[in-house]
Amino acid sequence: MKTILVPTEQHDLMVSTLQTALLLAQRFNSYVEGFALSPAVVELFALDHGGPLPVEVRENDVEMANKARMLFEGFMNGNGVARSTKDDGSALSFGWLDTAPDGDGFVGSYGRVFDVIVLGRPGTRGRTSTTAVEAGLFETGRPVLIAPPVPPQRLGDNILIAWNCSTEQARVTGTAMPLLQKASRVTVLTVEGGTVPGPTGEQLARYLRRNGVDCEPITVAPEGRSTGEAILAHAASLGCDLLVKGAYTQSRLKQMIFGGATRHILANASLPVLMAH
Repeated sequence: MKTILVPTEQHDLMVSTLQTALLLAQRFNSYVEGFALSPAVVELFALDHGGPLPVEVRENDVEMANKARMLFEGFMNGNGVARSTKDDGSALSFGWLDTAPDGDGFVGSYGRVFDVIVLGRPGTRGRTSTTAVEAGLFETGRPVLIAPPVPPQRLGDNILIAWNCSTEQARVTGTAMPLLQKASRVTVLTVEGGTVPGPTGEQLARYLRRNGVDCEPITVAPEGRSTGEAILAHAASLGCDLLVKGAYTQSRLKQMIFGGATRHILANASLPVLMAH
């Protein structure tokens, strides 16, 4: 996980997002790159009004990008991270992309050349947009690390894998291997009734041990809770600092209508969550 992308904007979770990215970068001496994540105002204005984009709208877009850069670079400088001067990945460093176009779709395309994309938890106004998170999950082929509302103090020492036997969970577990191999404690959690047909948690634990990861498989009953609630409750009870979770084993539409573990975790997690689809 030597290259980390942080789409940067002005919202109430940005400091936590940057802190989450920094903690990950410190574990691997990574390069962290930021860019200004801005809404596609040109398209929106054209739909509503037609005609050229007003000067004041363009100026506001530039001002937002400048503020995003100041926030990102101020955080990195304030935490002693050096600006990158070479591409050999030899040390913790940061850089900024000036030429990012507007729109969440850029997250999905540019993120393909990074090991992981770090975003804030999506939700209400003042948070990362759901479309940006979904662009990262569905269009990059890379994992997305979702930051919690409060800046975490540690990441990757005590990891919970939410094993539901799915392809998506297998993919994110494989992606997380560098973190799992560095962790002090890894727990493989299976929630009864929250799985699809596939290998058991014990079988995953055997695979992980053969890859140098000491881990403990646990199966729990939901006890009247949803699968997502049971996962977060167990993560809290173990004091975990990272959750590894496959995204949307059910279809997104079904999750929106009926709910699901991914939807619940995206809305309620208080620890960093590494996701992939």
